[in-house]
Amino acid sequence: MPDSSPLAQDSIKPDPVPHAGMPLLDASAMTTSWFEFAPAHIFYTPIALYCGWLSLRYVGLTLPTNTNPALPYSGLVGESKYTVLNEVKGPARQHVSPYIQCRKQAAPHKNFDETKRALKQTDLTYPFVAKPDIGMRGTGVQLLKNDSDLEKYIHTFPVGADFLLQKLVDEEGEAGVFYVRHPGEEKGQIISLTLKYFPRVYGNGKRTLRDLIMADPRAGKLSHLYLDRHKERLDTIVPAGESVRLAFAGNHCRGTIFRNGNNHITEAMTAAFDEIAKSMGEFYAGRFDVRFADFAALQKGKGFKIIEVNGSGGEATHIWDSRMTLGGAYKTLMGQFSHLYAIGAKNRKRGFAPTPFFTLIKAWWAEKKLTKGYPITH
Repeated sequence: MPDSSPLAQDSIKPDPVPHAGMPLLDASAMTTSWFEFAPAHIFYTPIALYCGWLSLRYVGLTLPTNTNPALPYSGLVGESKYTVLNEVKGPARQHVSPYIQCRKQAAPHKNFDETKRALKQTDLTYPFVAKPDIGMRGTGVQLLKNDSDLEKYIHTFPVGADFLLQKLVDEEGEAGVFYVRHPGEEKGQIISLTLKYFPRVYGNGKRTLRDLIMADPRAGKLSHLYLDRHKERLDTIVPAGESVRLAFAGNHCRGTIFRNGNNHITEAMTAAFDEIAKSMGEFYAGRFDVRFADFAALQKGKGFKIIEVNGSGGEATHIWDSRMTLGGAYKTLMGQFSHLYAIGAKNRKRGFAPTPFFTLIKAWWAEKKLTKGYPITH
């Protein structure tokens, strides 16, 4: 593989085998479902109405904030990724990709030097991942390859906000594992396994990156997600056989391909996430985003690294498989929220109090304001 051109450096790993270590991706992945990229305020309206009914049934509007008492707001909104990852304790921490928390100071000349000093106290080396400490849906996630990238990221980050620098798990395999355990239950369950495939285009030595994106059956439909992200090299001809990874953040709304992996869930996998969740104390429901080199090892509960933990604000993301029906998506989300409200009610009986409504709205608004100032997502 060439290793000198800018496009070659764009790929995380110069591996000609797409989706290495993952189950085979079928050809239908090149399509999108009609609701896959529907406006959120339209798609989620039936779910909001269902949550209203659950609020009446369990007599508690904000009960999902009582699902995981160990986390701020149960991880529903506005939670710190740093705080959540810190809840993974004991032997389970071997599964967490190392990270540090940094803050963008008001004094510009201090930020880069202080961040570099913090890095020297760790084993983190380039390349590593930068992400906002508070934020959802992959917003502001970038792969930093050198000091120049780090300095630029800090410069474009909001003053007073925190960000994480995390060790890169340089593998093609990524999955979202949604785990649920009700208080009093000895064992939990995985109710959703999402397999994530990072889209690539392949050069022929004649066409530019822009041409390759527009000609791709799926990427061409989602060009608004990719063109701005790769604007500095869109008119560069991609050498024959060279691949360009179009998305780095494993997020559906950033262009990553999602597949329903529920038929691949095993007892060993469930047992592994049971132990991790229990290590977090009062944690009962949420999604673990993991990376791995070998899916068979993940099925045995081994060989994976946690890059993020989402509490009750996480989603059973296999609904964004392009083969999913709208009815199936709603059934899944309604089942997920039924768990959240039921667990929240049980925790209320155990003495935990849900977050007051206006406190929750304040946290949501603060997160929304922060998100507007984050750097572009890679």
